[in-house]
Formats: sequence, C-alpha cells, structure tokens
Amino acid sequence: MASGAATATVLGMSPMVASTVVLAATYAVVISEKINRSIVALVGACVMVVAGLLTQDEAIKGIDFNTIGLLTGMMILVSISRRSGMFQYVAIRAAQIARAHPGRVLLLLQIATAVLSALLDNVTTVLLIVPVTLAIVRELDVPVYPFLFAEIMASNIGGTATLVGDPPNILIGSLAGIDFNAFLIHLAPLVVVLMVVQTLMIHVLWGRSLKSTPEHEARIMAMRAVDKIEDWTLLKQSLIILCGVILGFVVAHPLHLEPATIAMFGAAVLMLLDNWEHHNEKAAENIHSTFSDVEWITIFFFVGLFIVVKGVEANGLLSLAATKLTEATGGSLPKTGFAILWASAILSAIVDNIPFVATMIPLIKNMAPAFGGPDAIQPLWWALSLGACLGGNGTLIGASANLTVAGIAERSGVPFSFVKYTLYAFPMMLVSVAISHVYIWWRYF
Repeated sequence: MASGAATATVLGMSPMVASTVVLAATYAVVISEKINRSIVALVGACVMVVAGLLTQDEAIKGIDFNTIGLLTGMMILVSISRRSGMFQYVAIRAAQIARAHPGRVLLLLQIATAVLSALLDNVTTVLLIVPVTLAIVRELDVPVYPFLFAEIMASNIGGTATLVGDPPNILIGSLAGIDFNAFLIHLAPLVVVLMVVQTLMIHVLWGRSLKSTPEHEARIMAMRAVDKIEDWTLLKQSLIILCGVILGFVVAHPLHLEPATIAMFGAAVLMLLDNWEHHNEKAAENIHSTFSDVEWITIFFFVGLFIVVKGVEANGLLSLAATKLTEATGGSLPKTGFAILWASAILSAIVDNIPFVATMIPLIKNMAPAFGGPDAIQPLWWALSLGACLGGNGTLIGASANLTVAGIAERSGVPFSFVKYTLYAFPMMLVSVAISHVYIWWRYF
C-alpha cells in the first residue's frame, strides 16, 4: 500500500479502486489519441500524487531511471553517429544485398532486428535499426509503416531469446537465479519458430504487395554507398564508441553496471569527442542538434506512465490479480503455467510488464515447496518470460521498444495510431502466445 493519505478513501473509493480508475482513464485518453500521450501520462501521474495515492517520494522511486537513461543515452549516440553518414551507408548496402526488392528488404530487416535484440536490449536495437529503415524506404519510395511495425514485433520476439534481450528476462534471471545459457537453451529454439511464423504473417499481410518501381530499384543498385560517408573521423569515433557500449552491455553484470550507465557514459564520451573535433561555433550547433534529437515526448511519456503504474502497484491491484491467478489454478503445475503465460501476455499488453513480473516472481518462488522444489517450477519461469515479453507486442504501450519506434516515426512524419497498431498486432501476439502454449506443454508437461 502507498503511505499517508492513500490509507483513506478518495472520493468515496478505496485507494486500490481509485488508482485503477486513474490508470483506466489514462489509457482511455491515450487510446483516443485526442491529446498527446506524454501530456496524458504526466497528468495521470500528477493525479496519483495529488489524490494521495502516492507520495512524491514514492512516485520518484517508481520511475525506472535505468530505462530513461538507456533511452536517452542511445538516442544521443544515434543522433551523433547519424551525422557521419553511417546509417545511410548501411541502408544502401542492405537494400543492394536484397537486390532492392521491398519484400526482401522487409525480411532482411526483420531478421536483423531479431538477432540484434537477442544480443542487445530491444530498445537499443530499434534505436539503431529504425534510422536505417527510414533511409531505405525513402529511397525505395514505398510505405514505411509495414517495416516499422515488423521491426517492433521482431524486436520483442528476438529479445525473448536471451537473458539480456528484454527487461522481464533481466528481472527473472536476477531474482530467480537463472543464467544466460539457461534462457538460450530453453527459449531460443521457440523464438526461431516464432520468427518464422511472424515473418510469414508479415509477408502475407504486406510483404508480397510491396512494389517499388524499376527506376527506384535501379537507382539504388547504381549508388555508391561509400559516397554517403560525410565525416570519416566521426564515423571511426562512432563505431569505436558503439562497439564499446555493446561490449559494455555484454559484460555489464560482472562489472556491476546498469545499461543506463553504460549508454550515458558512451553518449558523454562521443559528445566530448565530437565537441573536441569541432571546437568552434559549430560545436554549440551540434550540441543543440543532438539534444533536440532526443525523443522527449517518449521520455516524458515513460516518466508519467511509470508513476501511474507505480500507483496501481503500490495500492495492491497487481498483487491481488497475481494472487487470484495462482489460487484459481487449484495447485496444478500445468494449469498454473498456462495461466501465468496467458495472464502475463494479456496484462503485459495493457500494463507495463516490469512491475507485473516483479510482483509475480516472489509469488512463483513461494510455490516451489508445493510443487517439489525450485527445479520443479522452472517451467513457470519460462511461462512468465514468454507471456511478458511476447505480450508486449499486443499494443503500442505494451513495451518500451514499441513506443520508441512510434516516437521516432511520428517525428519523421509517419503516423503511428494506437488503434491501427493494436488491430494488427494483438491477433499476431495471440498467435505467438498460442504457439508458446503448445511448446510449454510439449517440452515440460
């Protein structure tokens, strides 16, 4: 429970009901798209505090600054690196490898996104891959929405495969004592199957109908990608820093560093090098340009949403839902696993999956004696991981990567409607969870 005033009723409602109303109202207005989502989330967050459902200190503690720092750091890195011409070079080479055929380019980018999301976190991946995508699609003169949609889906599916790919997996691995290799062995084979199914669905929906003109394709094939490199010094600096940041993510756990620290350190060093190279009036221009490229709408949406969800969590709704879920299964391990899978998927599509997973972990650990010990409940961890990670694909607010892509797209003039995304994504998410259901039954039960 939240402290202080949250023990009293709010307009005749209990704190749990009142916080749920604030959450529902916030999501309803976000879905309506009548008001910018960052404004809605910040208003909802302030209502939580003003109504006494959270204290200001509790609200601040609810903000995941690791996510905020990681997003901001990577946005800065991408902004500076882009000025070198790196992404334009990669875009042209990728399109030429696919022989400039839009359908093949769509497939190639999905595979690249899934692989990178398994090695990095999925937010970093989309920050790196979306600028490439925008450059390719503009050259091919085809609709960009199918490409960005497919990359969101691929990033969340690919991130499911490893310990470091998605925040829910990081939580589960840390609090349940599961290592990198265990995630790879138990989840990576399924992720390969899910990616095959996903790419087939995307192909049927969009890929086979994407057509460019022979003139656009010929123009791309005739381009010299190397001519797009505008600053070789900055290119070398960017590559060194980006590789260092990626390596830092890989070794973050033994170094006891958070991804946000690594990303922000890399961003600060690259800004320093860029400023040192252009130590004149252009330096100030570059700094203003870099900070302007940060997706502040996305950043502040996350800040507000974290506080709104913290209010719901602190006032007991998520804990109650998790408890009722475990009670409803009647002590059956398979039923418990399937219930966790589906409930995690549905709830992760509408509520940030991090607090839900954090709530579920101690409850699952407490089930161990009833089911025969920690080893016996391992299928429940995979059910939780699959439900939370894959469920994030269901709506635009289901995962950090979704909102990051939407923010970049809107800044580039590409509308990213909540309703349109959900109508396409939610059924696809249900297909991936159904396949996961079969996989869990076949492999563990």
